[in-house]
Amino acid sequence: MAYINDNFTKIHHRYLFAEVAKRVAAYKEQNPDAQIIRLGIGDVTQPLVPAVIEAMHRAVDDCAKAETFHGYGPEQGYNFLIDKIIAHDYTPRGIHLDSDEVFISDGAKSDLGNIGDILSANNVIGVTDPVYPVYVDTNSMAGRQIRYIPCTEQNGFTGDIPAENLDVMYLCFPNNPTGAVITREGLRRWVDYALSHNTLIMYDSAYEAFITDPEIPHSIYEINGAKECAIEFRSFSKTAGFTGVRCGYTVIPKELKIKSSDGSLVALNPIWNRRQCSKFNGASYISQRGAEAVFSAEGQRQTKEVINYYLTNAKIIRDSLQKSGFTAFGGENAPYIWLKTPKGEDSWKFFDRLLHSAQVVTTPGAGFGTSGEGYIRITAFGSRENCIEAMERIEKIG
Repeated sequence: MAYINDNFTKIHHRYLFAEVAKRVAAYKEQNPDAQIIRLGIGDVTQPLVPAVIEAMHRAVDDCAKAETFHGYGPEQGYNFLIDKIIAHDYTPRGIHLDSDEVFISDGAKSDLGNIGDILSANNVIGVTDPVYPVYVDTNSMAGRQIRYIPCTEQNGFTGDIPAENLDVMYLCFPNNPTGAVITREGLRRWVDYALSHNTLIMYDSAYEAFITDPEIPHSIYEINGAKECAIEFRSFSKTAGFTGVRCGYTVIPKELKIKSSDGSLVALNPIWNRRQCSKFNGASYISQRGAEAVFSAEGQRQTKEVINYYLTNAKIIRDSLQKSGFTAFGGENAPYIWLKTPKGEDSWKFFDRLLHSAQVVTTPGAGFGTSGEGYIRITAFGSRENCIEAMERIEKIG
């Protein structure tokens, strides 16, 4: 007799974005001529930049010849990409990393979900609320206890340091869904908390490329002591349009150690390496060559143009909403705008009203957690024309 993991039966039946898609599909079926503008899911709309496309074409050609063909690569990733990541993303910020502290993957979401494999089910997990669903869902699937840290307008959507002891804490800045960023001082408080409580921080930095304020940290390792308490996750999805190509990376410093059941300290770096060797065959050679090209001079110039395109979209959305009398947050160092619903309207009701009256798809804040009620998330990952048109439609319905 086979038995199910009962934890799966306890999580919400439908994933947030699947529920959004279901409602949009139902509306489209009833209104086949509706001109729907989708500003809900965080999927990029601009194509891969030429430098990346050219590198991937060369990689495909490599795979067409026996002497340059690449099959299974290193589970940890190719050094040609790892070295570029360290040289571009960390060394200029005064952060030293060895090549075996960076693990290439098929995306940050995968690693954020899979990292729980090396953690005890007895850990008490802290998550900011509202929160990216994968943090909650994957820990619920493992049966872990979850504590929510409210992120509200009053605390700048960065959360207050908890009074209780948490074993693991998930942080995401620039934040998905609120678009909030955290100051160096604010991040220092979280690192100090982690060091004093032996808490492991999972730092989701997937949107760091959108930071334009020089005072905002791009990496948690810019804070002294963070290597002893934090894992950092990054992605090429939003930075370089790899949402369908899939490539990201996770940094696990060798200094990072947590307790085993016998009370001894265990380094997480070799444990994660062992997990990856057993359960992952590495990101594709083609995607890694494309990611490598992001760090070339042309790749940097081209990807920054795309990022600036989305940031301009975000400014248009935020400014238009505020001009129309809405209260909006984010959209300055992040591609997301966190919009307060008018007169405290239920976020799913406001989602439906925007869909039915303006044919604009957003994401209801309640889907991100209790503290998300009364808000909706709008993404800047659309065409300029659609962003402008969507704001005009929303302004008309008020």
